[in-house]
Amino acid sequence: MSQIPTELIIAFLAMVFTAVFLLSQGLVVPVFGEAGRVRKRIRSRLHVLEKASNLPNMQTVLRQKYLKRLSPLEAALEQLPWMENLAQTIEQAGHEYRAYRVLMLGLVLGCGAGLLAWLVFKVWWVALPVAALVFWLPLVKIARDRAKRFMAFEEGLPDALDAICRALRAGHPFNETLRLVAEEHKGPVAHEFGLTFADINYGNDVRRAMLGLLERMPSMTVMMLVTSILIHRDTGGNLTEVLERLSSLIRGRFRFQRKVKTLSAEGRMSAWVLVAVPFVLAAAIVLTSPEYLPMLIKDPLGQKMVMAAFGAMLLGILWIRKIIRIQV
Repeated sequence: MSQIPTELIIAFLAMVFTAVFLLSQGLVVPVFGEAGRVRKRIRSRLHVLEKASNLPNMQTVLRQKYLKRLSPLEAALEQLPWMENLAQTIEQAGHEYRAYRVLMLGLVLGCGAGLLAWLVFKVWWVALPVAALVFWLPLVKIARDRAKRFMAFEEGLPDALDAICRALRAGHPFNETLRLVAEEHKGPVAHEFGLTFADINYGNDVRRAMLGLLERMPSMTVMMLVTSILIHRDTGGNLTEVLERLSSLIRGRFRFQRKVKTLSAEGRMSAWVLVAVPFVLAAAIVLTSPEYLPMLIKDPLGQKMVMAAFGAMLLGILWIRKIIRIQV
């Protein structure tokens, strides 16, 4: 049995990684996570609320203060296109990295990995995917941490609302209930409610503080909480009863999402099988007939056919993601 070319193995593994990554982004999503379109709608509503209040965007104000503390070079890098969105994503992930440093780290790692792959294999279509994949690794890590933090926050939110209701019944003011939640709970819920309490305690009004919470945690559940509190401040009413119903509604929503995820498990498993079949067959061919695939890879027409097939597979993965996301 002849030896399998190393560049063939590297290309095969790169394609497997790309396919699994794209599919996992559509299928392995947090149960309580919000879709990107929902978060965009929430941000647009935030801008409308702040504009109606004749108040500047809180995130913009904080960012301007942050840029003033940087050196001219760092400030210029932080103001590059898309850098503000990346900085907000890093903050929502619970990290304190500077956005330009994360981007520079990805560029350095990607260029280094691509150059190394080029020096070893002398094949551009191996070096380019390797560089692209390595460049995205820091950003993927931050995105995954952000999704996990959102999920942990929403899982702990019903218990936090119950604690607020108990504190309100005991006679504590609303501001003090936020401090109690920050002290008695752990994780993202305690951190975010602690920031909201500090925002109010340092002189900001409740409306701006709650909108800041929604800006940091753009999800439908937080939007319901913020809307309930703001309406109560404008019209009055029994806030305890409203928060109790909201807590019950969130728990019911979680139960429904778990049920939907269980019912859609067959579709997600079918997606994994469909994506895995080509790679399993390719691995079987490499093991049983090692001289077969190198003929295809070394031929220029064969390379074009492989790239076209991989592109068609990526389209199929994106279509499967769309179908599964509709189901979930």
